Amino acid sequence: MSNSGSAKITGGQLVARFLKAEGVDAVFTLCGGHVMDIYNGCLDEGIRVIDVRHEQTAAHAADAWTRLTGTCGVAIVTAGPGVTDAVTGVANAFRANIPMLLIGGQAPIRNQLRGGLQELNCVDMMKPISKFSATVHETARIPEFLAIAIREAYSGRPGPAFLEIPSDVLDGTVDESNVRFPVNFRSKGRPLGDKKLVEKAAKLLDAASRPALLAGTQVQHCRASEDLLGLVRKLGIPTYLNGAARGCLPDDIGTVFSRSRKQALSKADVVLIIGTPFDFRLGYGGSISLNAKIIQVDLDYSELCRNRDIDVPIHGDPGAVLEQLTDAVSASRGQGNWIDELTAIEVRAALLDAPFLASDAIPIHPLRLAHEINQFIREDTIFIADGGDVVTMAASVVRTLRPGNWLDPGPLGTLGVGAPFAIAAKTARPGDEVFILFGDGTFGLTGFDYDTLIRFDMPVIGVVANNAAWNQVRYYQLAKYGAARGNVANLLSPVRYDKIVEAMGGYGEFVTEPAQIRPALDRARSCGKPACINVVVDPQAFSTSTKSLGLYK
Repeated sequence: MSNSGSAKITGGQLVARFLKAEGVDAVFTLCGGHVMDIYNGCLDEGIRVIDVRHEQTAAHAADAWTRLTGTCGVAIVTAGPGVTDAVTGVANAFRANIPMLLIGGQAPIRNQLRGGLQELNCVDMMKPISKFSATVHETARIPEFLAIAIREAYSGRPGPAFLEIPSDVLDGTVDESNVRFPVNFRSKGRPLGDKKLVEKAAKLLDAASRPALLAGTQVQHCRASEDLLGLVRKLGIPTYLNGAARGCLPDDIGTVFSRSRKQALSKADVVLIIGTPFDFRLGYGGSISLNAKIIQVDLDYSELCRNRDIDVPIHGDPGAVLEQLTDAVSASRGQGNWIDELTAIEVRAALLDAPFLASDAIPIHPLRLAHEINQFIREDTIFIADGGDVVTMAASVVRTLRPGNWLDPGPLGTLGVGAPFAIAAKTARPGDEVFILFGDGTFGLTGFDYDTLIRFDMPVIGVVANNAAWNQVRYYQLAKYGAARGNVANLLSPVRYDKIVEAMGGYGEFVTEPAQIRPALDRARSCGKPACINVVVDPQAFSTSTKSLGLYK
């Protein structure tokens, strides 16, 4: 089948051509000799190459790219330590059910098991934290393997895929006529829920006197905000949003609550859980009344009925099932007393927080900082949460106004996503404002990628809530071991992170008083550079959730 007159193409060019056809117009990488032919191909195809300062950043950025665009994010790293450095980012995507692709280099096949530079069995290492992990052994099969990897990443429960391409496979050349480029290689349809189960769920919802709905990250991943809105409006059901579902419903919906979730789930007679697992965030199912009838909707069949018996488990795309439920349920009969009860709880909780939101105390209370941020952000602001207890407090205050504009690591609780997610956000949506709330501990993990933001002229607004401690862990240690032993391995120096960013070429400010916060934020917005506002916050202020001592149970 060889055609001697056919044009020659390298493995790296095949990678780039396939990615371009798949709609990938940017990749995230840290350079390495094993993968550099892919960059050559990217230049041919007009794919932007965003080079970062650590492979963990590249993997996190690919994760965020998928969340923001719906197109598979791609990170490219060199062999051996390049791949091992990316493991945390891949693991985070795995727990968060984010389809993304990590392409890793490898020593040449001709030297396999001879001790080549950076040779390591990365395929087996990646298998427990990916949907697919394999090596390409033939240059001509690169597009085929890329198609398999992306198809597997999106199948069932979404997640990352890893594809290892040895350097001699990437550098190898083949006749284009001998290469098959898969085009229609995966279904993009939405799997519907079982009709009988949907009807059963609708009957429960219609009969409920104290219903509650909790919508999670899959609602945003499946771009189902309009489907969710239709059901919520028709039922008038008290609704709570977590994870990436924050911002999926407009503020003018009177039945969207946040502070009364614990009470609602413990008193509800029917609970609809959409696209969020029964993990530690729901007390492994124990947060919901034992007497409640539970309807669970999830993309992943294996997630249904995990940790808690479910009355109506529905396997399907959250958007498709929401549409089915909206058609099946009757219009709201009204739950006036139930809505009033939850509204009263919301009002009481807000009154308890109010003194802290307006506090002029020094050091600054984290809730005052969160309030200033909430007043500052715009409709287009992409808010990135990268921290422990300061982010926990901010999550009860900060409201993003568009679907997909809240980014946090997800259930793995990975710290260090701030700068990587911001790089992806400014690459994917350069016209939108990007805001990062760091804890000072998290800044130390990937904060040096401010250099990447500066090199690529990506103005973002970063705020470091600086309490000079890993404060969420510190509270637990103090509660368990007392003051004499509770401050071990959890205290930091009060570093001038603003000066570090200034030294890189960005904009920095140091804030110690509440009245200084808003003017500093305004200057950060107008400076036209990546900015870091270093805010000294009270190390003795802790969130209600942390003080409950329930996080690690």
